[in-house]
Parts: sequence; structure tokens; C-alpha cells
Amino acid sequence: PILSTLPLDPETNNFVRRSVPKSVFSACNPTPFKTKPKLVAASDSVLREMLDMDPEIGDDEEFVNWVTGNKVLEGSIPMAHRYGGYQFGYWAEQLGDGRAHLLGEYINARGERWELQLKGSGRTPYSRFGDGRAVLRSSVREFLCSEAMYHLGVPTSRAATLTVTDDPIPRDMFYNGRVKNERGAVVLRIAPTWFRIGSFEILAMNKEYDELKILADFILKHVFPHIKETADDGYLAMFAEVCEKTAHMIAHWQSVGWAHGVMNTDNMSIASVTIDYGPFGFVDAYDPNFTPNHSDDMGRYDLENQGNIGLWNLDKFARALTPIIESSKHKQLVDILKGYSKHYQDKYLHLFRLKLGLDPKDLSEDAVHKDEELIQNLLQAMEVTKADFTQTFRDLSELSLDDLTALDIPDTAWGLKQCTKSTKIKDFLKAYAERMEEMKMNDCERMESMQNNNPRYILRNWIAQEAIQRAEEDDFSEVQFLLQLFQNPYKLNKTAEAKGYASPPPDWASKLAVSCSS
Repeated sequence: PILSTLPLDPETNNFVRRSVPKSVFSACNPTPFKTKPKLVAASDSVLREMLDMDPEIGDDEEFVNWVTGNKVLEGSIPMAHRYGGYQFGYWAEQLGDGRAHLLGEYINARGERWELQLKGSGRTPYSRFGDGRAVLRSSVREFLCSEAMYHLGVPTSRAATLTVTDDPIPRDMFYNGRVKNERGAVVLRIAPTWFRIGSFEILAMNKEYDELKILADFILKHVFPHIKETADDGYLAMFAEVCEKTAHMIAHWQSVGWAHGVMNTDNMSIASVTIDYGPFGFVDAYDPNFTPNHSDDMGRYDLENQGNIGLWNLDKFARALTPIIESSKHKQLVDILKGYSKHYQDKYLHLFRLKLGLDPKDLSEDAVHKDEELIQNLLQAMEVTKADFTQTFRDLSELSLDDLTALDIPDTAWGLKQCTKSTKIKDFLKAYAERMEEMKMNDCERMESMQNNNPRYILRNWIAQEAIQRAEEDDFSEVQFLLQLFQNPYKLNKTAEAKGYASPPPDWASKLAVSCSS
């Protein structure tokens, strides 16, 4: 395996250490569970298209043991990655994979390179005070959301399998002293790489510059093989790509009303894909200050601040690269970083134009100004009326322009109906109709285009909670149903409609809270 050629911790015994110097990885095997694991959900598309596996392999006991961490394949070297990070704005020193094991890398029949990682597979040298485990509730959320995000077109890691055991895992969910046992679970996660901004930071902060250069060269060669430059110019080209693609990723989050609850630098992927689904959430009633993390008291990672935090994190990445880049070229890092906002704003406009059936290719100053104003006016109307973000956009896609301009909004269009409590929506709809007339777009084409860009179903917290509650009673049918549903979230599904998954969230949904405890 190529990854194990990176600087490896010379200590081969697996025990927790506060400092593991001059290392990128520690070799350590997963800790087997005491009770028999059970495969309860698997993504057929990940198994078939990414890992070249027949989904029926899920019936094989050896496979189930492997994806749970109970079995190590011959010749493989499971490893835990050492990284650091800024957590809620403060340097947290060494962090690392405290409950994850990198199983290795796989190049599939298409020539794609993927890294396979187990989450919840036991203690590592980086577990700190943790037990190395993940519980069922958080594992269900990660498994379903990573797959749902992929099918929404958002850059993301993927989830191949979800296995559960009967091992009791104690958790204090809201850090209030009420500890209870939950079931242990493991997710097999797939990503282009699991390196993150914090991978560079820990080496730079500890002045381990030789290891920093080795890591940067490795990532340049294996994660960014299309970049032909090497050394300083290669690092700058890599940084430029990470800046642009991270801006695009966060714009994608915004376009589906999704917020990452823990946007620390250790949770930001070098491949610019969404990773580490801890506390997260899709906003229901639109609120720019929506914060999905119960533990984020200051709202640092609220919905409207995600783009700014992306920039803040990339600035930390630039600082971590400076020790291996000639000082005369440091200004280029600053110049590249200055381009982040434009990358973000351009992608944001592009995606929201698609959501409104507008022309993303028209970059004339007049068109851009009009469309930006339309988008902002709609979001303001949603904010003042507390209208549902996802449903309002979907309603606009399902009603004709004639009905919209006449304000003939049926009760079934409950998102847009809520917006009519403000006069702002009338002004928006008038301007929107005029814009459509300017574009001379056929209304059926507009509606079809919008329906392909605005999901009818998303993984709302309350929907995830329904699946989790059943799963905790050993009924995984809802997890499996949601996995199938989110493979095509734009298409009407009779079963989902009957379950109310496109209806207003129940009253109890607003009382749900998600924390870092998982």
C-alpha cells in the first residue's frame, strides 16, 4: 500500500498518546466487537461502481466482519491518521483519527483511486478520552446523509455499509450527566482522500518541515495527479485548486440549505468534499442564523457564516504551507486566497439561478444584477415569514407562472403559501414573472428544469430521527427506505408522500437537537 510509505509512527503498540511526533500515520488494527455484527444497510452504487463488488457480497460473513473491523485482510496495514486543527477558532494541537481506521486505497476498474476508512472501529493512539466507538444514532445519520448529499449533487465522501452490534457504548448525548448505553455501529466510508487541512497544520505547528514536505509531495502526486508542476509551483497550484473547489462545495451546501455543524480545520477535506458528518442539518424554516450543533453556543458555524468560515480555514491552510514555500512566493498564497470570494459568489449565483429556472450562462452585468436581486428578495421573504427553504423552491417549480403572478397558491404549496404572509413575496413574484418574460422561456420547460434542481425530499432531522428510533428497536426498514428514496430526491414517491416526508415538519421536530456526542 502506498499510504504506508508516509512517515509512520515507530511505536507499534496501540495506546493513547498526547504527542506522536514526526508521523503522518500510526499502524493499528481495529478493535473487534464482542457481539456479532450485522450488516443493516449498504449502498449498492458504492459497492458496484466504486469498489467493483457485487452487492450480494453483503451476505458473506467475512465481508461483514471486515467492514466492521473484526477482520483484517491479509497484507493490509490499517492505520490511524495524525492531524491537528483549529476547533471553534482555537488551536487544539494534536487530534487525529480517534475512532477511525484507514483500511487502505483501491484503484477500481475505471482507474479511480479511493481511500477506504472505517468509523467507529476502536481506539487508536489519537483517541484521547474517547472509547474509539460510534453509536447507532450518529452512524445512521452519517450513512444516510453522505449518500443523500451525493444524489443532490453535493461533493461528498460516500458511505458503503452500515453495520451494528449489540455492544453497549455509554454516551452523554447533551453533556448533562445523563449517560446511557447505546448500540455500537460502524460505517465504511469512501473518499478520494482522507487528508484534511489539519494534516498539514500539525506538521507545520510542530516545525516538522521534512515530514510536511513529504506529505505535500505525496498528496500532489497521488491526489492531484493532473497538476504537473512540482515543489513550490505545485503547492501553489494545489492550494489554488483547493480554494476554488472548497468555495464551490460550500456554495453547494448553501443551495440545498445545509449546514456543517463543526467546520473546524480538521474537518475540511483537501479533496474539497464534505466529510465528518457529525452535527449537521438541513434548515427547515429559513433562518440565516440556523445552527445545527447544540454545542455551538456562539453560532460560529451558522448557515450564513459557512462561506466565511471556509475562507478562514483556507487562510490557516495557507499558513501551514508557508514553511515549504520560498518566502518570495508567499504573496502568491495571499493572492490566491483573495480569489476565494469570487469563486464562492459565482458558484452560489450559478446554483441559485438553476433553482429558479434562470439562465446561468448569461453573465451580462444587467442579468447578473437582476438575478442576484431576485434571489435575495426571495430569501428575505422566506426569512421574515419563516417559510420552509426546500419546500418554497419546490413549490415555485410546481406552479405555473400564471398561478404565481395571480397569487393563486394552494394549501399544498405550504412553503410558498407561508411566504404570502409578507408583501415581499408579491414583489418578488412580479419581478420573477417579468424576468421570465425577458428570457422568453417556455413555462413547462421552466418547471421541468426547476424540478430537476429542487428536491422534494431531504434528510430533515425529524425524518432521520424516525429512522433512528426504529433502528434502535432493531427495525432497519426505514433506513433502507430512505437510502432508496434519496437516490432520486426530485421524483415524486407515493410511499414518501404517505409518510408525510414532503409535508410540514411535525411540531416536535423543532425540539430536536444534535450535539458533538456520537
